[in-house]
Amino acid sequence: MRIPFQRALISVFYKDGILDVARALAQAGCEIISTGSTGEAIRSAGIPVTDVSDITGFPESFDGRVKTLHPLIHGGILARRDSADHLRQMEELGIRPIDLVIVNLYPFTQTVASGAGIDECIEKIDIGGPAMIRAAAKNHADVSVVVDPAQYGAVIEAAARGGFSGGERARLAAHAFATTAAYDAAVAQWASSVLIGEQMPLYRGAVYELKNELRYGENPHQEAALYTDFPASDADSGVQNAGADGEPLAGLANAVQLHGKAMSFNNYQDMDAAIRAAYDYSEPAVAVVKHANPCGIAVGEDIAAAHRAAHACDPQSAYGGVIAANREVSLAMAQQIKPIFTEVIAAPSYDPQALELLKTKKNLRILLVAYPAHQDKAWDMKQITGGALFQQRDVLTAEGDASAHWELVAGDAADERTMRDLEFAWRAVRAVRSNAILVAKDGASVGVGMGQVNRVDSCRLAVERANTLGVPEVEGALPPERARGAVAASDAFFPFADGFQVLADAGVTAVVQPGGSIRDGEVVEAAKAAGVTMYLTHARHFAH
Repeated sequence: MRIPFQRALISVFYKDGILDVARALAQAGCEIISTGSTGEAIRSAGIPVTDVSDITGFPESFDGRVKTLHPLIHGGILARRDSADHLRQMEELGIRPIDLVIVNLYPFTQTVASGAGIDECIEKIDIGGPAMIRAAAKNHADVSVVVDPAQYGAVIEAAARGGFSGGERARLAAHAFATTAAYDAAVAQWASSVLIGEQMPLYRGAVYELKNELRYGENPHQEAALYTDFPASDADSGVQNAGADGEPLAGLANAVQLHGKAMSFNNYQDMDAAIRAAYDYSEPAVAVVKHANPCGIAVGEDIAAAHRAAHACDPQSAYGGVIAANREVSLAMAQQIKPIFTEVIAAPSYDPQALELLKTKKNLRILLVAYPAHQDKAWDMKQITGGALFQQRDVLTAEGDASAHWELVAGDAADERTMRDLEFAWRAVRAVRSNAILVAKDGASVGVGMGQVNRVDSCRLAVERANTLGVPEVEGALPPERARGAVAASDAFFPFADGFQVLADAGVTAVVQPGGSIRDGEVVEAAKAAGVTMYLTHARHFAH
Protein backbone atom coordinates (compact mmCIF):
# COMPACT_ATOMS: atom_id res chain seq x y z
CA MET A 1 0.00 0.00 0.00
CA ARG A 2 1.27 3.46 -0.87
CA ILE A 3 1.44 5.96 1.98
CA PRO A 4 1.27 9.61 0.84
CA PHE A 5 3.90 12.05 2.06
CA GLN A 6 1.98 14.37 4.37
CA ARG A 7 4.91 15.27 6.60
CA ALA A 8 8.63 14.93 5.79
CA LEU A 9 11.77 15.46 7.84
CA ILE A 10 14.83 16.54 5.84
CA SER A 11 18.30 16.84 7.43
CA VAL A 12 21.22 16.41 5.07
CA PHE A 13 24.92 17.24 5.09
CA TYR A 14 25.15 17.10 1.27
CA LYS A 15 22.69 19.56 -0.22
CA ASP A 16 23.02 18.67 -3.93
CA GLY A 17 19.59 17.87 -5.35
CA ILE A 18 17.69 18.40 -2.11
CA LEU A 19 15.92 21.57 -3.25
CA ASP A 20 14.33 19.71 -6.18
CA VAL A 21 13.03 17.13 -3.71
CA ALA A 22 11.73 19.80 -1.29
CA ARG A 23 10.01 21.61 -4.15
CA ALA A 24 8.28 18.41 -5.32
CA LEU A 25 7.15 17.60 -1.79
CA ALA A 26 5.76 21.08 -1.26
CA GLN A 27 3.87 20.90 -4.56
CA ALA A 28 2.37 17.60 -3.39
CA GLY A 29 1.08 19.32 -0.24
CA CYS A 30 3.66 17.80 2.10
CA GLU A 31 4.73 19.73 5.20
CA ILE A 32 8.55 19.91 5.43
CA ILE A 33 10.43 19.85 8.74
CA SER A 34 14.14 20.54 8.73
CA THR A 35 17.22 21.42 10.73
CA GLY A 36 19.99 24.04 10.67
CA SER A 37 21.66 24.67 7.32
CA THR A 38 19.29 22.32 5.49
CA GLY A 39 16.30 24.39 6.62
CA GLU A 40 18.07 27.61 5.67
CA ALA A 41 18.76 26.31 2.16
CA ILE A 42 15.14 25.24 1.67
CA ARG A 43 13.79 28.51 3.06
CA SER A 44 16.16 30.55 0.85
CA ALA A 45 14.68 28.80 -2.19
CA GLY A 46 11.24 30.11 -1.23
CA ILE A 47 9.94 26.71 -0.12
CA PRO A 48 7.88 26.61 3.11
CA VAL A 49 9.72 24.81 5.91
CA THR A 50 9.27 24.37 9.67
CA ASP A 51 12.30 24.26 11.94
CA VAL A 52 12.59 21.22 14.21
CA SER A 53 13.11 23.55 17.16
CA ASP A 54 9.67 25.11 16.50
CA ILE A 55 8.14 21.64 16.91
CA THR A 56 10.13 20.48 19.92
CA GLY A 57 10.15 23.86 21.67
CA PHE A 58 13.81 23.19 22.34
CA PRO A 59 16.62 25.04 20.52
CA GLU A 60 19.48 23.33 18.73
CA SER A 61 22.19 23.14 21.37
CA PHE A 62 25.73 22.05 22.20
CA ASP A 63 27.11 23.20 18.82
CA GLY A 64 24.40 21.30 16.99
CA ARG A 65 25.00 18.02 18.80
CA VAL A 66 21.37 17.98 19.95
CA LYS A 67 18.74 18.79 17.34
CA THR A 68 16.36 15.97 16.57
CA LEU A 69 16.77 13.72 19.64
CA HIS A 70 13.32 14.46 21.00
CA PRO A 71 10.10 12.42 21.52
CA LEU A 72 8.09 14.76 19.29
CA ILE A 73 10.42 13.80 16.43
CA HIS A 74 11.21 10.17 17.14
CA GLY A 75 7.68 9.45 18.29
CA GLY A 76 6.40 10.75 14.96
CA ILE A 77 8.77 8.37 13.17
CA LEU A 78 8.44 5.25 15.34
CA ALA A 79 4.72 5.22 16.21
CA ARG A 80 2.85 2.41 14.46
CA ARG A 81 -0.13 3.60 12.48
CA ASP A 82 -1.82 0.18 12.78
CA SER A 83 -1.76 0.27 16.58
CA ALA A 84 -4.72 1.86 18.33
CA ASP A 85 -2.61 2.21 21.47
CA HIS A 86 0.15 4.05 19.58
CA LEU A 87 -2.39 6.35 17.93
CA ARG A 88 -3.96 7.11 21.33
CA GLN A 89 -0.57 7.95 22.84
CA MET A 90 0.28 10.21 19.88
CA GLU A 91 -2.92 12.18 20.43
CA GLU A 92 -2.33 12.43 24.18
CA LEU A 93 1.30 13.56 23.73
CA GLY A 94 0.64 15.91 20.84
CA ILE A 95 2.81 13.94 18.45
CA ARG A 96 2.13 14.12 14.72
CA PRO A 97 3.27 11.34 12.37
CA ILE A 98 6.23 11.75 10.01
CA ASP A 99 5.88 9.82 6.74
CA LEU A 100 9.22 10.48 5.08
CA VAL A 101 12.74 10.85 6.50
CA ILE A 102 15.55 12.10 4.24
CA VAL A 103 18.92 12.08 5.96
CA ASN A 104 22.55 11.75 4.99
CA LEU A 105 25.37 11.65 7.47
CA TYR A 106 28.35 13.69 8.55
CA PRO A 107 31.39 12.76 6.39
CA PHE A 108 33.26 10.77 9.04
CA THR A 109 35.43 8.56 6.80
CA GLN A 110 36.31 11.49 4.57
CA THR A 111 37.35 13.52 7.62
CA VAL A 112 39.56 10.68 8.85
CA ALA A 113 41.09 10.25 5.39
CA SER A 114 41.93 13.96 5.30
CA GLY A 115 44.32 13.51 8.23
CA ALA A 116 42.18 15.54 10.61
CA GLY A 117 42.89 15.41 14.34
CA ILE A 118 40.98 13.34 16.86
CA ASP A 119 38.71 16.19 18.01
CA GLU A 120 37.64 17.06 14.48
CA CYS A 121 36.99 13.39 13.67
CA ILE A 122 34.89 13.00 16.82
CA GLU A 123 32.75 15.98 15.81
CA LYS A 124 32.02 14.22 12.52
CA ILE A 125 30.56 11.17 14.27
CA ASP A 126 26.88 11.58 13.51
CA ILE A 127 24.46 10.75 16.33
CA GLY A 128 21.05 12.14 15.41
CA GLY A 129 21.31 11.08 11.77
CA PRO A 130 21.79 7.34 12.35
CA ALA A 131 19.11 7.45 15.07
CA MET A 132 16.53 8.89 12.66
CA ILE A 133 17.58 6.55 9.85
CA ARG A 134 17.30 3.44 12.01
CA ALA A 135 13.99 4.59 13.48
CA ALA A 136 12.48 5.18 10.04
CA ALA A 137 13.89 1.92 8.67
CA LYS A 138 12.52 -0.03 11.63
CA ASN A 139 9.08 1.47 11.03
CA HIS A 140 9.21 1.09 7.25
CA ALA A 141 5.69 -0.33 7.33
CA ASP A 142 4.58 3.29 7.74
CA VAL A 143 7.63 5.46 7.01
CA SER A 144 9.85 5.90 3.95
CA VAL A 145 13.56 6.49 4.59
CA VAL A 146 15.98 7.92 2.02
CA VAL A 147 19.73 8.12 2.63
CA ASP A 148 21.19 8.25 -0.88
CA PRO A 149 20.94 11.25 -3.23
CA ALA A 150 20.71 8.72 -6.05
CA GLN A 151 17.23 7.96 -4.67
CA TYR A 152 16.00 11.56 -4.93
CA GLY A 153 14.51 11.04 -8.38
CA ALA A 154 12.43 8.17 -7.02
CA VAL A 155 11.21 10.41 -4.17
CA ILE A 156 10.08 13.07 -6.64
CA GLU A 157 8.19 10.46 -8.66
CA ALA A 158 6.66 8.93 -5.53
CA ALA A 159 5.47 12.33 -4.29
CA ALA A 160 3.42 12.71 -7.47
CA ARG A 161 1.87 9.23 -7.30
CA GLY A 162 0.96 8.98 -3.63
CA GLY A 163 4.12 7.78 -1.93
CA PHE A 164 6.16 4.58 -2.00
CA SER A 165 4.65 1.11 -2.01
CA GLY A 166 5.30 -1.34 0.82
CA GLY A 167 7.90 -3.21 -1.21
CA GLU A 168 9.67 0.02 -2.11
CA ARG A 169 9.75 1.09 1.54
CA ALA A 170 11.25 -2.26 2.52
CA ARG A 171 14.00 -1.90 -0.08
CA LEU A 172 14.73 1.65 1.10
CA ALA A 173 14.89 0.39 4.69
CA ALA A 174 17.40 -2.34 3.81
CA HIS A 175 19.61 0.23 2.08
CA ALA A 176 19.32 2.50 5.12
CA PHE A 177 20.35 -0.23 7.56
CA ALA A 178 23.34 -1.05 5.33
CA THR A 179 24.33 2.63 5.39
CA THR A 180 24.32 2.88 9.17
CA ALA A 181 26.09 -0.50 9.47
CA ALA A 182 28.93 0.66 7.22
CA TYR A 183 29.11 3.98 9.05
CA ASP A 184 29.25 2.37 12.48
CA ALA A 185 31.86 -0.17 11.30
CA ALA A 186 34.09 2.68 10.14
CA VAL A 187 33.71 4.50 13.46
CA ALA A 188 34.43 1.32 15.46
CA GLN A 189 37.60 0.57 13.47
CA TRP A 190 38.82 4.15 13.85
CA ALA A 191 38.08 4.24 17.56
CA SER A 192 39.92 0.97 18.27
CA SER A 193 42.99 1.92 16.26
CA VAL A 194 43.20 5.68 17.03
CA LEU A 195 41.52 6.25 20.37
CA ILE A 196 42.87 3.05 21.92
CA GLY A 197 46.07 3.04 19.89
CA GLU A 198 45.98 -0.56 18.69
CA GLN A 199 48.13 -1.28 15.62
CA MET A 200 45.41 -3.61 14.38
CA PRO A 201 41.82 -2.46 14.92
CA LEU A 202 40.03 -4.46 17.60
CA TYR A 203 36.99 -4.56 15.35
CA ARG A 204 36.62 -4.82 11.60
CA GLY A 205 33.53 -4.66 9.50
CA ALA A 206 32.48 -4.01 5.94
CA VAL A 207 29.26 -3.86 3.96
CA TYR A 208 28.97 -4.98 0.35
CA GLU A 209 26.17 -4.35 -2.10
CA LEU A 210 24.94 -6.94 -4.61
CA LYS A 211 25.82 -5.91 -8.15
CA ASN A 212 24.68 -9.00 -9.98
CA GLU A 213 24.27 -12.73 -9.57
CA LEU A 214 26.67 -14.95 -11.51
CA ARG A 215 25.74 -18.14 -13.36
CA TYR A 216 27.75 -20.14 -10.81
CA GLY A 217 30.99 -20.08 -8.84
CA GLU A 218 34.22 -21.87 -9.63
CA ASN A 219 32.11 -24.93 -10.47
CA PRO A 220 28.53 -25.28 -11.76
CA HIS A 221 27.17 -26.62 -8.46
CA GLN A 222 28.29 -23.50 -6.53
CA GLU A 223 26.09 -20.41 -6.29
CA ALA A 224 27.93 -17.09 -6.72
CA ALA A 225 27.40 -13.34 -6.99
CA LEU A 226 29.41 -10.15 -7.43
CA TYR A 227 29.27 -7.57 -4.66
CA THR A 228 30.78 -4.08 -4.68
CA ASP A 229 32.06 -2.03 -1.76
CA PHE A 230 29.01 -0.34 -0.29
CA PRO A 231 29.11 3.36 -1.23
CA ALA A 232 29.01 4.44 2.41
CA SER A 233 32.49 2.98 2.77
CA ASP A 234 33.78 5.86 0.62
CA ALA A 235 31.21 8.59 1.17
CA ASP A 236 29.14 8.57 4.33
CA SER A 237 26.23 10.19 2.56
CA GLY A 238 25.84 7.22 0.26
CA VAL A 239 27.11 9.29 -2.66
CA GLN A 240 29.20 6.95 -4.79
CA ASN A 241 32.81 7.92 -5.33
CA ALA A 242 32.30 8.42 -9.05
CA GLY A 243 35.23 9.07 -11.32
CA ALA A 244 35.71 12.45 -12.94
CA ASP A 245 34.16 13.21 -16.31
CA GLY A 246 32.12 10.02 -16.37
CA GLU A 247 35.03 7.68 -15.71
CA PRO A 248 34.15 4.37 -14.04
CA LEU A 249 34.47 3.84 -10.32
CA ALA A 250 37.84 2.38 -9.37
CA GLY A 251 38.35 -1.36 -9.10
CA LEU A 252 37.48 -4.47 -11.07
CA ALA A 253 34.10 -4.91 -9.35
CA ASN A 254 33.10 -1.51 -10.80
CA ALA A 255 34.43 -2.20 -14.30
CA VAL A 256 32.32 -1.07 -17.23
CA GLN A 257 31.73 -3.96 -19.64
CA LEU A 258 31.81 -2.67 -23.19
CA HIS A 259 31.18 -5.96 -25.00
CA GLY A 260 30.82 -9.70 -24.69
CA LYS A 261 29.17 -12.36 -22.57
CA ALA A 262 28.52 -11.89 -18.88
CA MET A 263 31.57 -12.22 -16.64
CA SER A 264 31.96 -15.46 -14.69
CA PHE A 265 33.34 -16.06 -11.20
CA ASN A 266 36.57 -17.46 -12.65
CA ASN A 267 36.83 -14.53 -15.09
CA TYR A 268 36.81 -12.13 -12.15
CA GLN A 269 39.41 -14.10 -10.22
CA ASP A 270 41.78 -14.32 -13.17
CA MET A 271 41.31 -10.71 -14.17
CA ASP A 272 41.97 -9.45 -10.65
CA ALA A 273 45.33 -11.23 -10.73
CA ALA A 274 46.07 -9.86 -14.22
CA ILE A 275 45.21 -6.27 -13.27
CA ARG A 276 47.34 -6.39 -10.14
CA ALA A 277 50.26 -7.61 -12.25
CA ALA A 278 49.93 -5.27 -15.24
CA TYR A 279 48.98 -2.12 -13.34
CA ASP A 280 52.07 -2.54 -11.16
CA TYR A 281 54.40 -0.88 -13.71
CA SER A 282 54.98 2.73 -14.68
CA GLU A 283 55.97 1.76 -18.23
CA PRO A 284 53.53 0.12 -20.71
CA ALA A 285 52.84 -3.38 -19.38
CA VAL A 286 50.65 -6.38 -20.18
CA ALA A 287 49.86 -9.49 -18.15
CA VAL A 288 48.31 -12.63 -19.62
CA VAL A 289 46.80 -14.78 -16.87
CA LYS A 290 45.09 -18.15 -16.61
CA HIS A 291 43.92 -19.81 -13.39
CA ALA A 292 45.26 -16.81 -11.45
CA ASN A 293 48.86 -17.42 -12.62
CA PRO A 294 50.67 -15.45 -15.30
CA CYS A 295 51.23 -17.07 -18.67
CA GLY A 296 53.38 -14.04 -19.37
CA ILE A 297 54.18 -10.53 -18.11
CA ALA A 298 56.11 -7.93 -20.07
CA VAL A 299 56.88 -4.25 -20.42
CA GLY A 300 57.60 -2.55 -23.73
CA GLU A 301 58.12 0.70 -25.59
CA ASP A 302 54.40 0.68 -26.34
CA ILE A 303 51.47 -1.45 -25.30
CA ALA A 304 51.50 -3.58 -28.46
CA ALA A 305 55.16 -4.46 -27.91
CA ALA A 306 54.42 -5.35 -24.29
CA HIS A 307 51.59 -7.64 -25.39
CA ARG A 308 53.71 -9.39 -28.01
CA ALA A 309 56.37 -10.15 -25.43
CA ALA A 310 53.90 -11.25 -22.74
CA HIS A 311 52.08 -13.57 -25.14
CA ALA A 312 55.35 -15.03 -26.43
CA CYS A 313 56.25 -16.32 -22.97
CA ASP A 314 53.67 -19.13 -23.19
CA PRO A 315 51.44 -18.95 -26.29
CA GLN A 316 49.96 -22.36 -25.51
CA SER A 317 48.62 -21.42 -22.06
CA ALA A 318 47.50 -17.99 -23.24
CA TYR A 319 44.71 -19.74 -25.16
CA GLY A 320 41.56 -19.07 -23.15
CA GLY A 321 43.33 -16.68 -20.79
CA VAL A 322 42.65 -13.08 -19.79
CA ILE A 323 44.67 -9.99 -20.70
CA ALA A 324 45.23 -6.82 -18.68
CA ALA A 325 46.94 -3.75 -20.09
CA ASN A 326 47.93 -0.65 -18.11
CA ARG A 327 47.69 1.66 -21.13
CA GLU A 328 45.11 2.38 -23.78
CA VAL A 329 44.71 -0.62 -26.06
CA SER A 330 46.01 0.42 -29.48
CA LEU A 331 44.86 -0.82 -32.86
CA ALA A 332 48.15 -2.69 -33.21
CA MET A 333 47.55 -4.54 -29.94
CA ALA A 334 43.95 -5.33 -30.92
CA GLN A 335 45.17 -6.79 -34.23
CA GLN A 336 47.53 -9.07 -32.29
CA ILE A 337 44.75 -10.23 -29.97
CA LYS A 338 42.12 -10.88 -32.63
CA PRO A 339 43.34 -14.33 -33.75
CA ILE A 340 43.88 -15.50 -30.15
CA PHE A 341 41.01 -17.04 -28.19
CA THR A 342 40.79 -14.76 -25.16
CA GLU A 343 38.17 -14.74 -22.44
CA VAL A 344 38.53 -11.16 -21.17
CA ILE A 345 40.58 -8.04 -21.83
CA ALA A 346 40.78 -5.12 -19.41
CA ALA A 347 42.39 -1.71 -19.85
CA PRO A 348 41.93 1.89 -18.70
CA SER A 349 40.86 2.93 -22.23
CA TYR A 350 40.62 1.76 -25.85
CA ASP A 351 41.47 3.38 -29.15
CA PRO A 352 38.11 3.62 -31.02
CA GLN A 353 39.40 1.54 -33.95
CA ALA A 354 40.85 -1.04 -31.57
CA LEU A 355 37.52 -1.31 -29.76
CA GLU A 356 35.58 -1.81 -32.98
CA LEU A 357 37.99 -4.53 -34.06
CA LEU A 358 37.81 -6.33 -30.71
CA LYS A 359 34.01 -6.17 -30.80
CA THR A 360 34.05 -8.40 -33.87
CA LYS A 361 34.98 -11.21 -31.46
CA LYS A 362 31.46 -12.09 -30.33
CA ASN A 363 32.24 -13.65 -26.97
CA LEU A 364 35.23 -11.54 -25.91
CA ARG A 365 34.48 -9.67 -22.72
CA ILE A 366 35.89 -6.13 -22.95
CA LEU A 367 36.27 -4.23 -19.68
CA LEU A 368 37.06 -0.62 -18.91
CA VAL A 369 38.83 -0.61 -15.54
CA ALA A 370 40.13 2.24 -13.41
CA TYR A 371 42.71 0.93 -10.95
CA PRO A 372 42.29 2.10 -7.34
CA ALA A 373 44.93 4.43 -5.96
CA HIS A 374 46.71 3.98 -2.63
CA GLN A 375 47.08 0.21 -2.88
CA ASP A 376 49.78 0.47 -0.22
CA LYS A 377 46.96 1.24 2.24
CA ALA A 378 44.68 -1.57 1.07
CA TRP A 379 44.03 -4.76 3.03
CA ASP A 380 43.39 -8.28 1.82
CA MET A 381 41.01 -10.60 3.64
CA LYS A 382 40.81 -14.38 3.56
CA GLN A 383 37.98 -16.15 5.31
CA ILE A 384 38.82 -19.18 7.40
CA THR A 385 36.53 -21.34 9.49
CA GLY A 386 35.40 -19.30 12.46
CA GLY A 387 36.85 -16.00 11.31
CA ALA A 388 39.06 -14.24 8.82
CA LEU A 389 42.68 -13.31 8.20
CA PHE A 390 43.61 -9.73 7.29
CA GLN A 391 46.90 -8.51 5.92
CA GLN A 392 48.21 -5.38 4.24
CA ARG A 393 48.24 -5.76 0.48
CA ASP A 394 51.63 -6.92 -0.79
CA VAL A 395 53.08 -4.04 -2.75
CA LEU A 396 56.71 -3.16 -3.32
CA THR A 397 57.17 -1.16 -0.13
CA ALA A 398 59.88 -3.12 1.69
CA GLU A 399 63.31 -1.51 1.78
CA GLY A 400 64.74 -4.52 -0.03
CA ASP A 401 62.38 -4.05 -2.97
CA ALA A 402 64.54 -1.18 -4.23
CA SER A 403 67.59 -2.46 -6.12
CA ALA A 404 69.73 0.22 -4.47
CA HIS A 405 69.40 -1.80 -1.25
CA TRP A 406 70.17 -5.21 -2.76
CA GLU A 407 73.22 -7.05 -1.46
CA LEU A 408 75.60 -8.46 -4.07
CA VAL A 409 76.81 -11.80 -2.66
CA ALA A 410 78.17 -13.59 -5.72
CA GLY A 411 79.55 -12.76 -9.16
CA ASP A 412 80.14 -9.44 -10.83
CA ALA A 413 77.83 -6.48 -10.34
CA ALA A 414 75.07 -6.54 -12.95
CA ASP A 415 75.43 -4.20 -15.91
CA GLU A 416 72.61 -1.74 -16.67
CA ARG A 417 70.67 -4.09 -18.96
CA THR A 418 70.93 -7.05 -16.60
CA MET A 419 69.90 -4.92 -13.64
CA ARG A 420 66.80 -3.73 -15.52
CA ASP A 421 65.84 -7.34 -16.13
CA LEU A 422 66.46 -8.27 -12.50
CA GLU A 423 64.29 -5.36 -11.34
CA PHE A 424 61.57 -6.43 -13.76
CA ALA A 425 61.78 -10.06 -12.66
CA TRP A 426 61.62 -9.12 -8.97
CA ARG A 427 58.47 -7.08 -9.55
CA ALA A 428 56.90 -9.71 -11.81
CA VAL A 429 57.52 -12.73 -9.57
CA ARG A 430 55.20 -11.16 -7.00
CA ALA A 431 52.30 -12.01 -9.32
CA VAL A 432 53.17 -15.72 -9.35
CA ARG A 433 51.76 -18.23 -6.85
CA SER A 434 54.35 -19.65 -4.47
CA ASN A 435 56.68 -21.40 -4.72
CA ALA A 436 57.49 -18.99 -7.53
CA ILE A 437 60.41 -18.73 -9.95
CA LEU A 438 60.33 -16.35 -12.88
CA VAL A 439 62.91 -16.32 -15.67
CA ALA A 440 63.10 -13.08 -17.64
CA LYS A 441 64.95 -11.49 -20.53
CA ASP A 442 64.61 -8.06 -22.16
CA GLY A 443 61.77 -6.89 -19.91
CA ALA A 444 59.62 -9.98 -20.36
CA SER A 445 59.04 -13.27 -18.61
CA VAL A 446 60.26 -16.22 -20.68
CA GLY A 447 59.62 -19.01 -18.17
CA VAL A 448 57.41 -19.23 -15.10
CA GLY A 449 57.46 -21.93 -12.44
CA MET A 450 54.47 -21.53 -10.17
CA GLY A 451 52.60 -23.19 -7.35
CA GLN A 452 54.95 -26.09 -6.67
CA VAL A 453 55.32 -27.52 -3.18
CA ASN A 454 59.12 -27.34 -3.34
CA ARG A 455 61.35 -24.72 -4.90
CA VAL A 456 63.49 -27.06 -6.96
CA ASP A 457 60.40 -28.22 -8.88
CA SER A 458 59.47 -24.58 -9.54
CA CYS A 459 62.99 -24.02 -10.90
CA ARG A 460 62.70 -27.07 -13.17
CA LEU A 461 59.28 -25.93 -14.37
CA ALA A 462 60.46 -22.39 -15.11
CA VAL A 463 63.44 -23.68 -17.12
CA GLU A 464 61.39 -26.29 -18.95
CA ARG A 465 58.77 -23.73 -19.96
CA ALA A 466 61.42 -21.23 -20.98
CA ASN A 467 63.13 -23.77 -23.22
CA THR A 468 60.13 -25.56 -24.72
CA LEU A 469 57.37 -22.97 -25.21
CA GLY A 470 59.19 -20.39 -27.30
CA VAL A 471 58.50 -20.05 -31.01
CA PRO A 472 61.31 -21.62 -33.14
CA GLU A 473 63.23 -19.09 -35.21
CA VAL A 474 63.05 -21.46 -38.19
CA GLU A 475 60.07 -23.66 -38.97
CA GLY A 476 60.75 -27.23 -37.91
CA ALA A 477 63.62 -26.26 -35.59
CA LEU A 478 63.62 -26.81 -31.83
CA PRO A 479 62.33 -24.01 -29.59
CA PRO A 480 65.07 -21.62 -28.46
CA GLU A 481 66.71 -22.16 -25.08
CA ARG A 482 65.42 -18.91 -23.66
CA ALA A 483 66.77 -19.53 -20.18
CA ARG A 484 70.33 -19.23 -21.44
CA GLY A 485 71.54 -15.67 -20.84
CA ALA A 486 68.37 -14.77 -18.92
CA VAL A 487 67.92 -13.71 -15.29
CA ALA A 488 65.71 -15.26 -12.61
CA ALA A 489 63.82 -14.14 -9.53
CA SER A 490 62.66 -16.28 -6.62
CA ASP A 491 59.84 -15.07 -4.36
CA ALA A 492 61.50 -16.65 -1.29
CA PHE A 493 64.89 -18.05 -0.33
CA PHE A 494 66.44 -21.20 -1.77
CA PRO A 495 66.38 -23.72 1.09
CA PHE A 496 69.07 -25.77 -0.68
CA ALA A 497 71.46 -25.12 -3.53
CA ASP A 498 69.72 -27.67 -5.80
CA GLY A 499 67.06 -25.25 -7.04
CA PHE A 500 69.61 -22.59 -7.86
CA GLN A 501 71.75 -25.20 -9.61
CA VAL A 502 68.87 -26.01 -11.99
CA LEU A 503 68.84 -22.35 -13.05
CA ALA A 504 72.62 -22.14 -13.37
CA ASP A 505 72.82 -25.35 -15.43
CA ALA A 506 70.24 -23.85 -17.81
CA GLY A 507 72.46 -20.82 -18.42
CA VAL A 508 70.80 -18.23 -16.19
CA THR A 509 73.39 -15.50 -15.61
CA ALA A 510 71.93 -13.58 -12.65
CA VAL A 511 69.52 -14.35 -9.83
CA VAL A 512 67.71 -12.15 -7.33
CA GLN A 513 66.24 -13.75 -4.21
CA PRO A 514 65.41 -12.76 -0.62
CA GLY A 515 67.97 -14.87 1.21
CA GLY A 516 67.40 -15.85 4.82
CA SER A 517 67.92 -19.62 4.64
CA ILE A 518 70.17 -21.35 7.14
CA ARG A 519 71.92 -22.67 4.03
CA ASP A 520 72.42 -19.28 2.35
CA GLY A 521 76.15 -19.93 2.46
CA GLU A 522 75.80 -23.10 0.38
CA VAL A 523 73.62 -21.32 -2.17
CA VAL A 524 76.02 -18.38 -2.43
CA GLU A 525 78.99 -20.71 -2.86
CA ALA A 526 77.14 -22.53 -5.63
CA ALA A 527 76.53 -19.18 -7.37
CA LYS A 528 80.19 -18.27 -7.08
CA ALA A 529 81.25 -21.65 -8.46
CA ALA A 530 78.87 -21.24 -11.41
CA GLY A 531 79.97 -17.66 -12.08
CA VAL A 532 76.41 -16.42 -11.63
CA THR A 533 75.63 -12.97 -10.24
CA MET A 534 73.41 -13.18 -7.16
CA TYR A 535 71.66 -10.43 -5.23
CA LEU A 536 69.84 -10.76 -1.91
CA THR A 537 66.87 -8.43 -1.32
CA HIS A 538 66.15 -9.38 2.32
CA ALA A 539 62.46 -9.01 1.40
CA ARG A 540 60.03 -11.82 0.58
CA HIS A 541 56.91 -11.97 -1.59
CA PHE A 542 54.99 -15.17 -0.94
CA ALA A 543 51.61 -15.38 -2.68
CA HIS A 544 49.19 -18.18 -1.82
